[in-house]
Amino acid sequence: MTNDRIASILSTLVAFDTTSRNSNLPMIDWIENYLSPLGFTTERIFDETGTKANLWATIGPKDKAGFILSGHTDVVPVDGQIWNSDPFTLREADGKFYGRGACDMKGFLAVCLAHAEGMAKAKLDAPIHLAFSYDEEIGCLGVKGLVQ
Repeated sequence: MTNDRIASILSTLVAFDTTSRNSNLPMIDWIENYLSPLGFTTERIFDETGTKANLWATIGPKDKAGFILSGHTDVVPVDGQIWNSDPFTLREADGKFYGRGACDMKGFLAVCLAHAEGMAKAKLDAPIHLAFSYDEEIGCLGVKGLVQ
């Protein structure tokens, strides 16, 4: 696993404008397309409008409890903020990455996804679940449907 792989995935994720007022479905599509060929099973749990979804992705045994890596896909708006560059284009400077969501929470999602191939190749004794929710930034709304 190289930092280049994580940075590449992070760049892709940051480019999705998943501001809470917008749909996260294009990003969910991309993540599903990334995970499915690795053998992950995926399930979407939609909001009442059908424009946003949580993603539940699983690899490993289906008959026992496992581990959940949980994060959210939405970001706060950039309205009224001063950015030195496009907030939806990942930029590296002085060994740090800048872009909306690079730290909260798309950086964590990128690390999970970068390790997905290793998860798929491992002989897992318990499943690993990726639980990616929507609307965390406006009250943890999406995760309620994911938990149910």
